[in-house]
Amino acid sequence: MINDISFDIKEGAFVGYIGPNGAGKSTTIKLLTGILHPSAGDIRVLDFNPQKDRYQYTYNIGVVFGQRSLLEYDIPVIDSFLLYRAIYELPEKDFQQRLTEFTQLLELDDLLHIPVRKLSLGQRMRCEIVASLLHKPRVIFLDEPTIGLDALSKHEIRNFLRRINQQEKVTIILTTHDMDDIEELCERIIFINVGNIIYDGPLKTLKNNYATHKDVEIVFDNPITVPPPFEPLLKSVDHNIYTFSLERRDTARLIPHLLELGNAKDVSIHEPRLEDVVKIIYSNNSL
Repeated sequence: MINDISFDIKEGAFVGYIGPNGAGKSTTIKLLTGILHPSAGDIRVLDFNPQKDRYQYTYNIGVVFGQRSLLEYDIPVIDSFLLYRAIYELPEKDFQQRLTEFTQLLELDDLLHIPVRKLSLGQRMRCEIVASLLHKPRVIFLDEPTIGLDALSKHEIRNFLRRINQQEKVTIILTTHDMDDIEELCERIIFINVGNIIYDGPLKTLKNNYATHKDVEIVFDNPITVPPPFEPLLKSVDHNIYTFSLERRDTARLIPHLLELGNAKDVSIHEPRLEDVVKIIYSNNSL
């Protein structure tokens, strides 16, 4: 259930739509794709009403649900692609050109003639994303597209989505619990909780506002003694690697003093991960 939410998304944007389980993410996607009908209010996507203009609208959008397949389970992948070519009335030349391009980018050559039921999850998701893009949609809705995938599969899919977004200016709305997906792909996030939008803006701003500390990792030649003024800042020690948690506003001022504690070989500053920021927000109910 969602409550009087409202947002606009510019053409070509890559937006992360995040929130805890039950927040209303999937409900929103189903409303935007025309699967559900709103009890009140108005939805416009590409100047279409998703519910009233469903036939024309579906020619302009693509959808991937991580836990619901677009592909026929018992037939080869290529047959599902050919089915979509017929559904969307794609010219043969355009279809073949697009299929060849995607097959090369996602290395699908060896998968096209295998029944979907015999594919690994990572292989299937690559094919699912291709199926959603064959008709050159202007907007893509992705609901948990990397759920359960290994690191390599996630990397391949992220690179492909980034390329499609940048080269074809496809608007992408991504909902996922994988904050690494959001952090790598999205500049803007919409944060929903209990059916209400509680943050809508740049990812960088959210991190700056709610992640007040940075981790500073210093590698010393030998073990050091951390004097009392700096003890509260010490987060961990691993052999001669000392990690300090510093407030953003104090980082530049304190690093030179920390380097004087011993013979420093290396120093690195780590921004907090979005996953950690979200945990802070949940635990403190900050938004």
